[in-house]
Amino acid sequence: MNKQEFLAALQAGLNGLPRGDIQHWVEFYREMVEDRMEDGMSEEEAVAALGPVRDLVAQILSETPLPRLVHEKVKPKRPMKAWEIILLVLGSPVWVPLACAAVLVLLAGYAVLWACIITLYAVDLTAALGGLAGLVGSLLLASSGELAARVFLLGAGLACLGLAVLLFFVFNQISVWILRLSKKALLALKFRFVQKEAV
Repeated sequence: MNKQEFLAALQAGLNGLPRGDIQHWVEFYREMVEDRMEDGMSEEEAVAALGPVRDLVAQILSETPLPRLVHEKVKPKRPMKAWEIILLVLGSPVWVPLACAAVLVLLAGYAVLWACIITLYAVDLTAALGGLAGLVGSLLLASSGELAARVFLLGAGLACLGLAVLLFFVFNQISVWILRLSKKALLALKFRFVQKEAV
C-alpha cells in the first residue's frame, strides 16, 4: 500500500470524527510516513511499519471521547426545515423518553460492571477481616485454657487469611478482565458511530 492509499483508507476509517480531527490525524500520519521515508525507507515500508489501518483507527477512537462522537453524529449537516422542527417537537413525547432510557441503560450497565468489582473486593476484605478476628480470638482465649477453641480459631483465622490472599490475586485478574471488556465495549460503540456515519 502506498502513502496515498494508506491516507485515503485512514480518512475513510475516521469518517465519523469531526473534520478538524480527521485532518489532524491524516496530517500526523502523513508526516510519520514522510519522516520514515527521509530515514531511508521506501514508501511501502514506511506505510507497513505503521501497522494496519484498522488498528490505527481503533487507537484513535479509543483516545476520542464518546460525547465528541455523539455530538458530531447528531449535529445537523444542513439547516432544519420548519416541518422537520414541528415533527421533532410533536414526536418529543416519544423520542425523548426513549433516548433517556437508552442512556440510562448504558449507565446502568457501566454501574453494574463497577458494582461487580466492588463486590469482589468486599468479599476479599471480609475474608481478611474474618481471618484477623480468628487470630485475635485465639489470642484472647489464651488465658482461658480452652485449647480446642484456641486451635480452632487459630486455624480458621489462618485459613481465612490464606483465602483472602488467594482471592486477592484471583479478583485482580477478574477485575482486569472486566475492565478490558468494558473498554472493548466502549470501543465497539465508538466504531458503531463511525461506521454508521460512513454509510
